[in-house]
Amino acid sequence: MSTLDVNAYFEKVVRTIAGMPVSIIEQIVTELLRAYDSRRMIYLFGNGGSAALASHFACDLGKGAANGSAKRFQVLAFTDNVPLMTAWANDARYEDIFAEQLINFVRPDDIAFAISGSGRSPNVLNALRVARQAGAFTIGLTGFQGGDMKDLCDLCMIIPSDNMQVIEDLHLSVTHAILTILILQRLRPLISRPLAATGMQRKYF
Repeated sequence: MSTLDVNAYFEKVVRTIAGMPVSIIEQIVTELLRAYDSRRMIYLFGNGGSAALASHFACDLGKGAANGSAKRFQVLAFTDNVPLMTAWANDARYEDIFAEQLINFVRPDDIAFAISGSGRSPNVLNALRVARQAGAFTIGLTGFQGGDMKDLCDLCMIIPSDNMQVIEDLHLSVTHAILTILILQRLRPLISRPLAATGMQRKYF
């Protein structure tokens, strides 16, 4: 690969960022803060690179956003229990590996956070249907034209690209943007107080 190829790729990333619907990110932050305030659960799921991001974002919310505080996000990634995923895939259907896990936990007003580059993954769509039937709030992170996911989500962040690598790059960027904003929003009332009085660690501000 030449330097021109590398530059062309990053130029494509930059152009895609310019077309992203940033207001959707702000709305997602608002819903996650509401979940935090009311101690509602957040469930994350996806396949392949999206599975890795589901686990990554669960770590960011559960540990990164904790920042030494006692009150924390209640978050669970359905991609982390490999024995359970393979049990459902083997004994039932791969299309239901997330939906079946969700049935065990989901309650009204919880958040189901789905990640799919294409927006067409059957197991992700089935989990969103279960979440909607249970009265949960549904959030999607996808690309291309949103696939069937966009119609199953209360909020859907669609990366405006047909390049899966660009989509996955920016999915990670979106979750890191969400994390950064969540930390600042949650800590803003505490920033003017001495750190010793808040119990917080000065890591993100």
